[in-house]
Amino acid sequence: MSLILRLIAVGLLIPAAVAQSETLTLKDCLSEARSSNNTLRVVAYDQTIAKEGERIGKSGYFPRIDLEGGYTAQLDPQTIDLGGGRAIATQQADYAFASLGIYQTLYDFGRTEARADRAHTVREAATLSYKGYEQDVFLQVVTSYFGILQAQQLLQAAEDEVIQMTDHLRVAQNLFELGVVTRNDLLQAEVRLAGSQQRRLDSTNRLGNAWLQLNYLIDRKPDSRAELEETATLPPTAPTASEDLALTNRPEIKALEKSVEGSDLEVQETRGGYYPEIFAKAGLDYVQNRQVREQAIMAATIGLKINLFDGQATTGRYRQAVATRSRNEESLRQLKAAIGLEYRLAANDAKVSFEKIKVTEKSIQQGEENLRINKDRYQAQVGTATDVIDAQTLLTQAKTDYYRSMFDYQVAVARVKKALGEL
Repeated sequence: MSLILRLIAVGLLIPAAVAQSETLTLKDCLSEARSSNNTLRVVAYDQTIAKEGERIGKSGYFPRIDLEGGYTAQLDPQTIDLGGGRAIATQQADYAFASLGIYQTLYDFGRTEARADRAHTVREAATLSYKGYEQDVFLQVVTSYFGILQAQQLLQAAEDEVIQMTDHLRVAQNLFELGVVTRNDLLQAEVRLAGSQQRRLDSTNRLGNAWLQLNYLIDRKPDSRAELEETATLPPTAPTASEDLALTNRPEIKALEKSVEGSDLEVQETRGGYYPEIFAKAGLDYVQNRQVREQAIMAATIGLKINLFDGQATTGRYRQAVATRSRNEESLRQLKAAIGLEYRLAANDAKVSFEKIKVTEKSIQQGEENLRINKDRYQAQVGTATDVIDAQTLLTQAKTDYYRSMFDYQVAVARVKKALGEL
C-alpha cells in the first residue's frame, strides 16, 4: 500500500514540476496578449463592423431589386357606370398581385461616392485604432512582466532581511544569556524580526497580485505560474528618436486623421441632400384580373426626384456633420499635444531611471560590507544592536532602490517605445 501511495504522489508531482519548469519570455507574453487578450478581442469586432459598413456604403453603386406580392379580397369589385342603369366591372372582387422592381441611381451629385469613401475610411480608422489598443495592452504586459521580476527581487530582499534579523536575534539571545547585553537588545531584535516578517508578507502579496495581473492580460488561469526570463530587457530607443517620430508613427493619430477625413466625406454626403437624384427604374407588375387583356405590365422609367421639405432633417444632418468634423479636428490637435507630452515624460523618466541604476548598483555591495562590519563589531562588543539593525535597514533599502530603478527604467523604455508606436 505504501508503494502505491508513493507512486500516486510521484504522479501528482510530475505535472507540477513540468508546469513550474515552463519558461515564459517577454516575447511569449506579448504574443499571447496579441492572440488572447480580452480587450483586444472586443476591439477586434470594431474592424468587422467597419468592414460590413464598407459593404453597406458601396451598395449604392448597385441596383436595388424589390419583389412584392399578395392577395386582396374586396367586398365588391370596382365598376364603371355606363349610364341607363348599366355598369361593367373592371376587376375581380378577389385577386392576387405581384410586383418586381429594379431601381438604379444614375447620378446624385456625389452622395453615393462620398458615402462609400467614408465607409472605407471608417474601416481604415478601425484597423489603426485596433493597433493603438494593442500598444496599450502591450505596455500593460511589459509593466506586469517586469513588475513580477521586481516583486521577486524585493521578496528575495525581504527573505534575506528575515534571515539576517533571525541571525541577529540568535546572537542577541546568546549575548543576553551570557549577561553581556541587556534585555533591551533582545526585545529590539524581536520587534525588528516581526517587522521584517510583515514586509516579507507584503512582498509575497505584491508578487501574487502581479501574477494575477499578467495572467489576466494574456488570458491564462489565475493560478498559472512560470519561470520568467530574469535577464529580460527592452532594447533602448535609438538616440535619433524624436517627438516628430512619435507623431508620425502613432496609430492613434493615423486613426484620428482617418476619422477627420471620414467626417469631411460625411459633410459632402449630407450636402448632397440638397440636390436632386437622377434614377432609372424597370418593373414588372402583375394583377390577377380576368376583365382585362393585359394582366402583366412591364415598364421602364428614367426620372428625377428632389426633396422639397423634410422638416429640416437635411439641414440638421449637414450641420451635425460639420460639427463632427470640427470636433475630430480639435481632437486630433489635442491628441498630438498629448502624445508629445507622453513622449517627453517617458524620455525624461528613462534618462533619470538609467542614472539611478548607475548610482544604486554599487550601493548593495557597500551595504553588505557595512552590515558585516557592524555585526562583527556587535559580537566583539564595540558596537550596538542599533548599529546592526540600521545597517540591515540600509542594505534592504539599497536593494529596494536598485530593483525599483531597474523596473522604472524598463517601464520607461517601454513607454518611450509606446509613445513612438514601436512597442
